[in-house]
Amino acid sequence: MHFRNLKKTAGDVYISDAIDTDKDGNALSLLDIIADETDMADMVDLKLQSEQLYQSVRKLLSPREQKVICMRYGLNGNRPMTQREVASFLKISRSYVSRIEKKALELLRDGVKNDFTD
Repeated sequence: MHFRNLKKTAGDVYISDAIDTDKDGNALSLLDIIADETDMADMVDLKLQSEQLYQSVRKLLSPREQKVICMRYGLNGNRPMTQREVASFLKISRSYVSRIEKKALELLRDGVKNDFTD
């Protein structure tokens, strides 16, 4: 019976078992190879900050300002665009895009400051 159990578990590999060595001769385990260095706390914090940003954009900016900011900074999963690209897309001048962007960023900055001082 004992030998049957040994035969059944002979091929088992545990996540902490050494499976190889690195160039310095240190033992590498399966955990070392598949480990993810992502910090969950940082991911959660980033998610919360992103949600706050999207709420502020919706709450504080006009639809046109929202569109310019989303296009310029690649929000909502889009790629960031240059002022010239935004201007071409919206059929307005690049300088007008710049003014809208500057005003929108000031509104967002002031809104965030007020949220933290309240």
